[in-house]
Amino acid sequence: MATVTLRGLTKKFGDNTVVDRVDLEIPNGTLVSILGPSGCGKTTLLRMIAGFEIPNEGDILFDGESVASVSPSKRNIGMVFQSYALFPHMTVRDNVAYGLEQRKLDKKQIDERVASVLETVRMSEYAKRKPSQLSGGQQQRVALARALAISPRLLLLDESLSALDKKLRVEMQVELRRILEETRVTTFFVTHDQEEAMTLSDLVIVMNEGRIEQVGTPADVYEKPQNAFVAGFLGKANFFTRSDGTSFAVRPEKIHITSEEHGAKQTGRLAYVIYSGNMTTYGVESDGHVIVCEKQNTDVREPLEKGQTVYLAWDEASEIHL
Repeated sequence: MATVTLRGLTKKFGDNTVVDRVDLEIPNGTLVSILGPSGCGKTTLLRMIAGFEIPNEGDILFDGESVASVSPSKRNIGMVFQSYALFPHMTVRDNVAYGLEQRKLDKKQIDERVASVLETVRMSEYAKRKPSQLSGGQQQRVALARALAISPRLLLLDESLSALDKKLRVEMQVELRRILEETRVTTFFVTHDQEEAMTLSDLVIVMNEGRIEQVGTPADVYEKPQNAFVAGFLGKANFFTRSDGTSFAVRPEKIHITSEEHGAKQTGRLAYVIYSGNMTTYGVESDGHVIVCEKQNTDVREPLEKGQTVYLAWDEASEIHL
C-alpha cells in the first residue's frame, strides 16, 4: 500500500494539454474514483501513475519517494483493464500465478498466495478452468485476483466493470468494494459511471479539461459541489438565477411537486412523466426551461398527468449556492 502524491503533474500531446498541473495527495489504503467527461484526462492521469506515459512536468511520489523516472515494471502496480487481458490458454490458477512466477518466487509461496487471493475473490472452485469457461463477472474476479496476487503498492482499475451487463455490474460493485476493503490496497478507479463511483469510493475526483474541479467524499461532492460544472456533471441538477443575479442549483429529488399551490416557489406545466418502477421523473416547463423532479413511488394518492399545472417547492437548505 502507498500514499500517492502528485505535484504539478502535466501531460501534453503536441499543443494539446491533456493533464494540466494536477496536485493531489491520496492517503494510504484509500479507494479513489476519477470521474469526468470523455477527453478530460482521467485515463492519461492513470497511465502516468502507472508509468505508461511520461509527464512533461511535475512529479509522482509513492510514500514520499519520486517514481517519475521508475519503469512501470518496477513500480509494483496491479492493473485491471476493461478487457481483463487474461491468457486464454492458461487456467485460472496459472493466470493468477503468472506475475508471481515472473518474480521468481518458489512454488510453495506461489501456491499459498494464489490460494489466498482466489479465496478472497471467491473463485477457488474455478482454479482449473480456462477463461472461456467463465462468465464475464468471473473473468473480472480472476483479473482482479491476478492484480492482487503480487501484493501491489497500488491498484489501478480502468473501466474494469464496463463490459458487464447492468445487473452483474451492480453485483460486482458490491463485491469489488468488499474485496478492496479487505485488502486495503490504495486504489484508483477510472469510470464514466457516476453511480459506480459513488458506490465504490472513499474519495471522488471530478476532472474537466485536464484539471481537477473537486476532490471529496461522495456525499460532499454530491451535496456540496464547488461549482456549476460539478453540480451538473455529478448527478442531475436544476439551475436557477435570483433577481439579484446570483445562481443556485437544486437536485431533482429535493423538489416537492404537487397540484396544490400552497407554499410553491415555482409554477409550471407538466411536460412529461417517466415511470421507472421505484421512482417517477417529472419534467416541468416553467419560465422557458424544464425543471426535473424525482419522486419515490411510495405514495400514489396524487397521480399527476401530463399537461396539468403543477407547483414546485423545496427547502432553502437544499439550495446549492454557486
